[in-house]
Amino acid sequence: MNTAKNNSSELLGNAHYVAQENGPNPLIANSEQGIKEMVEQPHVDGIEDHLVEFSEAITTVSKVLRRAAEGKVSAQAEAAEWKRKYEVERERNLQLEPKDLTFTEHKGDCSEQQVGRDSIQHLQPMPDTAKTSQRCCGEHGICSHEVLRESYSNVQCKITKKASFKLQWCNITDKDDQHKHDIVSFEKGNITTAERSSKQISLKWESPPQNVLILTKPHSTSVKVLCAEMVRWLKEKEKLNIYVEPRVRNDLLTESVYYNFVQTWNDEQEIWRLHEIVDLVVTLGGDGTVLWAASKFKGPVPPVVPFSLGSLGFMTPFYSERYKECLKSILKGPMSITLRHRLQCHVIRDAAKSEYENEGPILVLNEVTIDRGISSFLTNLECYCDNSFVTIVQGDGLILSTTSGSTAYSLAAGGSMVHPQVPGILFTPICPHSLSFRPLILPEHVTLRIQVPFNSRGHAWASFDGKDRKQLAPGDALVCSMAAWPVPTACRGDSTSDFFHSIHDGLHWNLRKTQSFDGPPRES
Repeated sequence: MNTAKNNSSELLGNAHYVAQENGPNPLIANSEQGIKEMVEQPHVDGIEDHLVEFSEAITTVSKVLRRAAEGKVSAQAEAAEWKRKYEVERERNLQLEPKDLTFTEHKGDCSEQQVGRDSIQHLQPMPDTAKTSQRCCGEHGICSHEVLRESYSNVQCKITKKASFKLQWCNITDKDDQHKHDIVSFEKGNITTAERSSKQISLKWESPPQNVLILTKPHSTSVKVLCAEMVRWLKEKEKLNIYVEPRVRNDLLTESVYYNFVQTWNDEQEIWRLHEIVDLVVTLGGDGTVLWAASKFKGPVPPVVPFSLGSLGFMTPFYSERYKECLKSILKGPMSITLRHRLQCHVIRDAAKSEYENEGPILVLNEVTIDRGISSFLTNLECYCDNSFVTIVQGDGLILSTTSGSTAYSLAAGGSMVHPQVPGILFTPICPHSLSFRPLILPEHVTLRIQVPFNSRGHAWASFDGKDRKQLAPGDALVCSMAAWPVPTACRGDSTSDFFHSIHDGLHWNLRKTQSFDGPPRES
């Protein structure tokens, strides 16, 4: 009987705990009252065993109720934490969202002759006007403002008129130019994707392009000659407005005053507004020139036409000898493009009081590398994926690469070659001090955080597309995710054929002598 009373006392305590956690509950209150009445009844011989069994059963029920109360409290705490994270992410997105800018024409005449003498510096921002609503520009395609998130402005001057376009999922087997949607169907418990593998992305101009930006490889005589020839041809034959870098404009004017019509910019603030003026970007150089062109655009990027005049050609499929034929076809459209994803990086220092105090965003087209720099110690990096612990990197460093950068540093470190339109992030260690540490390919929606632990024996260094090295001290972290603004590059054929041509021609991939035939002689 004493055991029953002890169990009953414990049950009363459990009932009180559950009542305190969940507030007044009729079921728990009735159970508590019933237990109290049962305990206060006088002792009756012969029912002690049944009372013990009953009290044990009630104790089990009380434990279940206790667990339910604890689960409720835990769920409420988790919900509050998710709400906090949502608010933080929402505030961050609002801060990173570029503001809409509108331009007004330069005072005075805005004729073609005057435009030839004026540069971007004449375009001054005016007070914000009513934002135009974004609408889909076609039922069978992806609007330019949806994929590239272009922001269009009310423009009066001819020079700032943007050419509109839309992207379409096209089937290379279609002969009647009917573009099909990427269909995902659910039938009888089976999920299927229709014809995804046969589709490429096509860009079709809805209005002719007017403004072209030409970016060149520096310190190359052949590039200078080609640039001058291309500028003259685009102006005289295609009647386009030409923009170049200040360095290139000075070189052109040194050669001849004829190139006075070429326009440029004066400061970084004007570079931020290039995407609202330029319709097409032409690069003359190698893959490094494409990286340089992408770095000029911190937001939306116009279509890029890369001509091969460098040592690497993974992203430069066009031959400079046939530039007139290529540019005529591209200006007329449509053209196949490759959407090359970029990574968005932020450096958060240990002394930062909140996540908003960071260095960034920094956009990279190839990769961000975290290495040990000049230190002789192995790097010690804690890696997290969406707040889940992944591993600790001990070695020379780590590479976070886009699929476009899979043929660059990541490949040299043992990573896989990935088609550039595959949406993903490559996680490649550099000389890891573990034989089982193999590269990973992560989905595009994840957020990676690489942190230098406080007990690290040295500093780490982060570089972005091989530039802008930043020191990471113990406690500092690098946060990396997929950027919203891809880089659309024109294809000579399509994205798949260009990719295989680049690895065959640039890397001589799987090139070997054919095995000789040593079989039995043929019968006559």
